This record gives sequence, structure tokens and C-alpha cells, in this order.
Amino acid sequence: MNYYEESLKLHSYLKGKVGVTNKMDVRTTEQLALVYSPGVAAPCQAIAENVEKVWEYTMKGNTVAIVSDGSAVLGLGNIGAEAAIPVMEGKAMLFRRFAGIDAFPICIKSQDTEQIIQTIRNIAPVFGGINLEDIAAPRCFEIEERLQDLGIPVFHDDQHGTAVVVLAALINACKILDKKLEDLSIVINGAGSAGVAIARLLRCVDNKDNIACVPVKEIILCDTKGAIYADRPDLNAAKRSTLYYTNPNNKKGTVQEVLKGADVFIGVSSANLLTAADISTMAKDAIVLALANPNPEILPEEAIKGGAAIVGTGRSDMPNQVNNVLGFPGIFRGALDARAKRITPKMKLAAAYAIADSIRFPSRDMIIPPALNEEVAYRVAEAVRKTALEEGA
Repeated sequence: MNYYEESLKLHSYLKGKVGVTNKMDVRTTEQLALVYSPGVAAPCQAIAENVEKVWEYTMKGNTVAIVSDGSAVLGLGNIGAEAAIPVMEGKAMLFRRFAGIDAFPICIKSQDTEQIIQTIRNIAPVFGGINLEDIAAPRCFEIEERLQDLGIPVFHDDQHGTAVVVLAALINACKILDKKLEDLSIVINGAGSAGVAIARLLRCVDNKDNIACVPVKEIILCDTKGAIYADRPDLNAAKRSTLYYTNPNNKKGTVQEVLKGADVFIGVSSANLLTAADISTMAKDAIVLALANPNPEILPEEAIKGGAAIVGTGRSDMPNQVNNVLGFPGIFRGALDARAKRITPKMKLAAAYAIADSIRFPSRDMIIPPALNEEVAYRVAEAVRKTALEEGA
């Protein structure tokens, strides 16, 4: 099947993949009087007197806004708000399909940080959570950080959803290969939102007081110019700040050069970056998670040819699909059920272990559950809900 051609036909036929449906029918004057005037005045007055009643009388408690500025959509780049809508619609479908959450695509016609932040603040009363999506780094970091006081979870899925699922994959890969997380030397190629979030989670940067978080031994973060190291002259502030928790030995060189002897390669960058010869320089029983979409940094057969023991990609037609659909529906479901005000590091950690534990007997071709496994979101939701309540989040 040609997925591109068939997808265009499907989108043209559907005219959008999501819609709004009523939860009850309106056929009588009595029903009209209850859902609209005059009866609707009663919940309005109750909320005006006690704003917390909005959770009881409206859709807020089960509704998430999927907000994007269209600046970093898939591997397509800065394609704008309108072009981002199909992705946000697809995301909304997944929220409903796997977690029963009503989600709305909100594509903002601005890439100004202040305007995006203010827009989200202005629409927040309707929603129980904000899922930031496909916003370019470093702007995405500031937007998420400055909205943590909103009183509802604000979660950049490209960062944390990806990081959570990567951690889950590594937990099970270590079980299979009899390795320990704390012994892993890792190279991450891609210093955007996903790469930075993965590095922070794997190094327990935000989990220092959480004994359940196991920091990996070493991470070297690379961008298009190679390793990020201390005296590299072209680093912006966001990349320089990553040196607090990456590249402790100040290694220099291309990604291929710093990959030598590494236990794990994680790619969140671009297609066809590595060869079998590059993988052959890694440590014995290497783990390769080549997650660039739609085409990975190296194809599984090439990575295995180079000696990789476990290979994952972001594609559904290849083994070990590392896809954030395993994370975000359950994370938001759990946060909404606990009425959490934010999604904490412990909640993300709980989600990662819940995903990993969803496979009773992991294997080299199945280190994480299939993306369409319906049980995962509810396992994640329960783990996140429980953690949120324990933390008082």
C-alpha cells in the first residue's frame, strides 16, 4: 500500500478525522430547557459562585487541548499552523481511542513565545490539560516551563512522551541482555526537544530525590555538527546547559566517532545517518533505537548486520516501535483522574515502568508493547494517578 496516496484520499473523504458529538439527544422542549435556556443558568451560577464546580458541571475534567504552532511537525519541519492540523487531529483520535479523553486540535497562527503562552492561558478554562505538540526547540522549553503555574497539567509530548517510552524500551532491553541502566554509555543524536528530554530523564536530572530513578552512566548528546562539548564555540544557551548532565569526559567528534564503544545509540534526528560499519564499533550487544520518522537513522537489518543485539525504530511496520502513543494517553488519563495540577518527574517515571511492565516476557523483537495494545494506557493511567495522589500533585 502507498500510505501517502491512500492517506490523501482518506483525509479528502473524511474532511477532518475528528468531530463533536452530543452526549444526549435534544428532541423535546423540556430537554432544550435543561441543556440551554433557562436551565443552563443554574450550573453557570454555581460555577460563578465556586469556580471549582467547573470540574463537576462541564467537560473540563475530560478534555485536553492539543496545542501547536506548526514549527516542528514530524520530520517535515516548520510547515505552519494549517499544515499541522492533520497531525493534531490524529493525536486527538488517539486520546479518544486509548484513554477515552476528548481532545481538541488548537493550531496557533503565531510562533511568538509570548503570544503562544498568552493564548494558552486565555483558553485554559475549558481544558483539564494542555498537550504541547510539534513546537520547535528551544521555544518549546520556555513555553512549557512558564505554563507550569496554570493549575492544570501542561506537557510537551515531543519531549516527555518520547523520553518515557525510550526509558521503557531500555528497561526491558537491559532485562533481556542482562545489563544495568547505571552501566550504560549512551549516544543521543538530535539535540532538539526529544533528545534533550531523553537525556534529562535517563540522567535523572529532575529526579535527584527519587530513589526509583536510576541514572545511566554517561550520555553524549550530538547535533548536526557532532558532539556537544564544553568549549565548542557555536553552542546556544539551551545546548550549553545540557553539559550539566552530558559528556562528562568532554569528548569531541562526529556522532560516528563518539559512538565507538557506546552501549546504546538513540536517534531522534534524520534518516540514513549510520551504517553497519558504524554499529560494529559499538560495545558488544549494542542497543540501537533509531527513531527518525518516517525513515530511521539506520534500518534494522543494517544495524543487526553491524552487531546490534536489539533494534527499535519509530515505524509501525518494523519490530520494536518506540512510539509515544504508548505514553501520552495514559499519562493524561491518570493526571485527569487525579486532578493533578502538573505532571511531575515521578509521574513520568511511573509511566515508563508501567509501559515496561506491560510485557510479561520481553524479547529482542518485543521490548515494548505494540502501539495498538489497548491495555497499556490504562496501566499507565493507574500508575500515574496513584503517583499523583501520593505526591499531592
